[in-house]
Amino acid sequence: MNRRRFLAALGATSALAGCLGNNQSADGADSTDTPGTAGGSNATRTSSFDLPVPKDELRRGAPKDAIPAITAPVFSDDWSGFDEVNVTLEDSFEVVGVELDGIARAYPLAILNWHEIANDAFDDRPVVVTYCPLCGSAVVADRLVAGEPTNFGVSGYLWMSDLVMYDVRTESLWSQVLATAIRGERTGDTLSLIPSTISTWGEWKASHPDTEVLVPPPVSDTIRGRQSRSYDVNPYSSYRQSGRVGIGFNDEVDERMHPKTSVIGITAGGVARAYPLDAVKNAGVVNDTVGELPVVVASSTDGTLVAYVRRIDGSVAEFERDGSALVAAGSRWDLLTGRALDGSHEGATLTRANDRSPMFWFAWADFNPDTEIYGR
Repeated sequence: MNRRRFLAALGATSALAGCLGNNQSADGADSTDTPGTAGGSNATRTSSFDLPVPKDELRRGAPKDAIPAITAPVFSDDWSGFDEVNVTLEDSFEVVGVELDGIARAYPLAILNWHEIANDAFDDRPVVVTYCPLCGSAVVADRLVAGEPTNFGVSGYLWMSDLVMYDVRTESLWSQVLATAIRGERTGDTLSLIPSTISTWGEWKASHPDTEVLVPPPVSDTIRGRQSRSYDVNPYSSYRQSGRVGIGFNDEVDERMHPKTSVIGITAGGVARAYPLDAVKNAGVVNDTVGELPVVVASSTDGTLVAYVRRIDGSVAEFERDGSALVAAGSRWDLLTGRALDGSHEGATLTRANDRSPMFWFAWADFNPDTEIYGR
């Protein structure tokens, strides 16, 4: 398969994923609206590629459910106190962080590397948290198919080296990065996205002191029952450092950067731009415009990449850096949450400029082949 034949697929979704939490947004609007892609859950998208994806473009990486998705997650303050868990949750562990409806939760990659999908609910809102170790991508969405809650599992297929999920309700196949059904009854439907962050456990809990954290199986149950793994081992540690893409197929790769470079991507107004971690770190804070969307991009001490819309009260702001915080319009803003910590905007929340987590460069470039690179 020639990876270059795909157009800018991610550009078809909304660049404005919404705000975290239930506070007032920095634009002065009530941010309790559901964040996610335009059109809402299961909206039919206008694809920039042909659907359904031909079956011969799917790669079989494992049997169905050989990677057992979590279906009954258990949360706690940490991993201590569970006899079945023999691993200490370290501050350095990476997590997928989600804040929704006043609830903050962390999903350690130590678990998601082995299970890839966690079917969860925030109060009564069904949510699926996904992570593809091959692409380094986290995608969080409402888990509604045809308007009804359903669980998602790991199909064992890969498409463009990315996780292909299936929904238990219809057995349709879904691209994780696109959050779109690519084969089956629901082909063309999209899931409504929810903002997420890849951070370290230490940074996440410092910004979210009331956070819960996912406890590994067998405490949490999976689609195959009590299926625990060696959560102190990262099966992808050598892969993350190598130039290898996916599971070894000879696909074309955009060579402008090392394929495993961590980037945060933004699409707006027909423009896609990738911000590499090192370039953002060196800049301290990046004030930029993508299409006509003014954005600010920054990274934390531990390398957490974030991107926000830099409009405050309807005006475009210039952000500066003050240690671990961002500063603009007379307020300091928490880097991980986008919330104003003080000043006249205290309690307001910046709008997220990205609706997917940072990911490996090759994955972003695959789905956005015309992407620009910040600083180049």
